[in-house]
Amino acid sequence: MNRKVEGQSQPSAPVQAAYSYCEAVTGQQARNFAYGIRLLPTEKRQAMSALYAFSRRVDDIGDGPLPPAEKQERLEATRALLGRIRAGRVHEDDTDPVAVALADAARRFPIPLGGLDELIDGVLMDVHGRSYETWDDLKVYCRCVAGAIGRLSLGVFGTQPGTDRADKAAEYADTLGLALQLTNILRDVREDALGGRTYLPSDDLAKFGCADGFAADTPPPGADFDGLVHFQVRRARALFAEGYRLLPMLDRRSGACVAAMAGIYRRLLDRIARDPAAVLRGRVSLPGHEKAYVAVRGLSGLDARHVSRRTVRRPA
Repeated sequence: MNRKVEGQSQPSAPVQAAYSYCEAVTGQQARNFAYGIRLLPTEKRQAMSALYAFSRRVDDIGDGPLPPAEKQERLEATRALLGRIRAGRVHEDDTDPVAVALADAARRFPIPLGGLDELIDGVLMDVHGRSYETWDDLKVYCRCVAGAIGRLSLGVFGTQPGTDRADKAAEYADTLGLALQLTNILRDVREDALGGRTYLPSDDLAKFGCADGFAADTPPPGADFDGLVHFQVRRARALFAEGYRLLPMLDRRSGACVAAMAGIYRRLLDRIARDPAAVLRGRVSLPGHEKAYVAVRGLSGLDARHVSRRTVRRPA
């Protein structure tokens, strides 16, 4: 599938076209994600785009209008496609550009493709309408749909040679994924409620008088909605603090990518904390100039250096 050019392995024309398709999907549908991966060198950026495009396909099946039985059938067909990729049975002339790109990326990088099986498992939880009684229950879902993406991404990024405690990198990547997903859940609480879904743990909802859900654009009467949101914000911030330990383990550009993506969500979390009821009125987002600032900050290495200093003061 690859040809050698001046000693470097370069994608063939069909594979390059497949990557271009995946990058177009990423740019159109994942603006926060795209802000991060544009900081990567070409090969890593392409691999991350392939991962995103495959993940987007899985998510679109789960979020689409099909009946549950047909969603499950399509998700299992996607799992079978993943099996073909894993077995090396997808070639450059395959008609599916996402499969072609992901197959090439998996040959170039030690991507733990089982993480995509976990993603499919998590989306099946949505299809089956699963609810979550406790935070421990919700963590299982978050690890499938977001922690797994962190571990998959780490397969592309790698860790720097000689990194201290490199064995913890996958754990930190997983935890950072949980932080991003919990932020997503808070941001989308109203949208999810309108779609008949509630992700926040039911014991937390009951504790803050929110067991009736979020059918309106104002908090339920008598509920401590601000208290519920601040409780989840503290939980997410603790996850971010732990997950950020990954940054000093990565090379400069991979660390910048992670810092940019995580930084955008961390700022979203701060906005939600300042005005919890905003998530009931509409989708909380960051303006483009603020996302650009976060990306520049990540590229400068400020976040990684900050984490390194904090880790020295407080060893793991």
